[in-house]
Amino acid sequence: MKIFIVIPTYNEINNISGILEKIFFLSIGNLNVLIVDDNSPDGTGKVVETLKSKYPNLYVLHRQKKSGLGTAYVVGFKKALEHNADIIFEMDADFSHNPHSIPDFLREIKNSDLVLGSRYIVGGKINNWKLARRLISRFGNFYARNLLRLPINDLTGGFKCYKKEVLEKINLDGLSSQGYNFQIETTYLAYQKGFKIKEIPITFTERAGGKSKFSLRIILESFYKVFLLKFRK
Repeated sequence: MKIFIVIPTYNEINNISGILEKIFFLSIGNLNVLIVDDNSPDGTGKVVETLKSKYPNLYVLHRQKKSGLGTAYVVGFKKALEHNADIIFEMDADFSHNPHSIPDFLREIKNSDLVLGSRYIVGGKINNWKLARRLISRFGNFYARNLLRLPINDLTGGFKCYKKEVLEKINLDGLSSQGYNFQIETTYLAYQKGFKIKEIPITFTERAGGKSKFSLRIILESFYKVFLLKFRK
C-alpha cells in the first residue's frame, strides 16, 4: 500500500522542518510526503529541497505563484496518483493537524473510502480559537450540512484521507473551490458517488507561528459556492 501525504505551503519556513520530522518519525512503510509550494517568499520551497537528501520519500512541486488551496491540492492529488498512490492524505503544514493521528486514519481507511478528521464529534477538540472563529466554523458547518443534506458533522476540516478511487471518480478538473469550500466540495462529491465516509475525532490546534490564511474572502466563497453546489448537476 503506497501512501502519499499532500501538504500545500506558503510561507511555512518556521514549521516545515518540524512537521516533516514528526511525519517521518512515525516509520510507516511506504509513506511519502508531497509538498506543493506556491513560491513562498520566505524560502519554504528551498528548505524542502535541502531536506530531500534526509528524507528519500519527500517530493516537492514548485508553483510560480500563490494560486489557492484548492488548486494546490488538485495538482498534488494528480501527482500522487501518477506515483501510483493507493492512499492520499491532505493536511496542513502548521501543526494544526497532529501527525500522531495518521495511524488512526490508516486504520479506519481499511473499511472506508474517505476518512475525515472531525472536530465536532465525541472526542474532537479545538485549541486556541477565539469565540468568533468558533461561531463562524459552527455556522458554516450547519449551513453546508443542512443545505446539502449531508450526514457529516465536520465538513470544513482539512485533515482527510482518501482511497485513490475517490479522487479518480470525483473529477478533479471539475473542482472550482479555492479556499475552505474545497473541503466541502470534495466530501460532497464523494458522498454523491456513494463512497463510504467515516469521521474520526482529532484535536485541531490553531497555528502558533506564521500567518493564518483564513480571510473574509474565503468565508464568502464558502457560503455562495455551497449554494451553487446544491444546484450543480
